[in-house]
Amino acid sequence: MRTLVVVQARLGSTRLPGKVLLPLAGAPLLVRMVERVRAARTPFELVVATTTEAADDAVADLCLESGLACFRGHPLDLLDRHLGAARARSLGPADLVVMIPSDCPLIDPGAIDRVLSAWRAGLDYLGNLHPQSWPDGNDVEVMTLGALQTAWREASRPHEREHTTPFLWDQPGRFRCGNVEWGGGRDLSRSHRFTIDYPEDYTFIAAIYRELHARGRVFSLGEILALLEREPALLEINARYAGVNWYRHHLGELKTVGAGETRQPP
Repeated sequence: MRTLVVVQARLGSTRLPGKVLLPLAGAPLLVRMVERVRAARTPFELVVATTTEAADDAVADLCLESGLACFRGHPLDLLDRHLGAARARSLGPADLVVMIPSDCPLIDPGAIDRVLSAWRAGLDYLGNLHPQSWPDGNDVEVMTLGALQTAWREASRPHEREHTTPFLWDQPGRFRCGNVEWGGGRDLSRSHRFTIDYPEDYTFIAAIYRELHARGRVFSLGEILALLEREPALLEINARYAGVNWYRHHLGELKTVGAGETRQPP
């Protein structure tokens, strides 16, 4: 099956504007993140999906400079933008469409491989977020093109359009959904925050890169965790936001997510 990874990226973040272009080990953060995604061993195509807003010309220009395929679509309807990216690829529509958000600059290539290798016929959706267990910022969600098209046609709630996949995973009675857990009985989702949404997140991620980045290789999740064991003070940099995610805004609307899976920012 042909697999397309879609990395959605824009400059319009309200809490940390321009975060995808922030410098990280001598390159824009988006470039560093895509390096990690491409280090996965499973074959796939990759496209960056940005918006048609003039501010995101900078993202499109960076993609051109870096040799990355780029699709431009709706600024706020990410479900529409994701499907548009899948439909626009020159080789034709993909069989499997993968969503990896651009705010995951520490994503582990092994997480991508584990989720993709766990895909099996008959599924509509497979991810590693429901329930959560991985360090926050290792988001991998896979769906069939058909399931994505169904969500695009039928999803009507704002959070379903903005976050692309809730229409699928929040209806497990309708769609055949699966989940890949971190393993070992550990849940690091609310204690290890590797995503970027606040200035403290950027400080943390930049510190990890200073310690582990080396030209020509991609450091692993295991290396990050070992570093944090040696230097636990690093984990405190953005600890105040550990467990904070978008679910907090929609607890009354989501059927499969409870209050214990998120927290309010301090």
